[in-house]
Amino acid sequence: MSMNLIPGIQSTSSALTAEKLRLDMVAQNIANANTTQDLNGEVYKRKEVIFESSLKRAENGNVYKGVNVVEIRDDNSPGKKVYRPGHPHADERGMVQMPNVEVTKEMVDLITASRSYEANLTVVRTARQMAQQALRIGR
Repeated sequence: MSMNLIPGIQSTSSALTAEKLRLDMVAQNIANANTTQDLNGEVYKRKEVIFESSLKRAENGNVYKGVNVVEIRDDNSPGKKVYRPGHPHADERGMVQMPNVEVTKEMVDLITASRSYEANLTVVRTARQMAQQALRIGR
């Protein structure tokens, strides 16, 4: 009979993967906060990562709860229009459609995702320490 010395690692692993993707999307949003035209000629749209809880089966047959990334979707809310008559993407009135990225909101998301990532890493470290202590006791 095998015993899982590090319970919860599968759940934590899926959460780490999901939060890393969220951090990547926040970084992409911040990097494109002033991108008035993407490869398709349209203003950049903020990306949102959508999570869901799921049941998964581990290799040993145990079932655990994890986190899935359901989709990465565009936020279709409108961005601000700013007056920049010399800008190459300005309309006939000199207005430029800006992306719907608010850097302050992205920074809040960045901090939240970062803290969640750190919390999951702490779970991994604690589980590892507990497994090491269990092995020492068993000597």
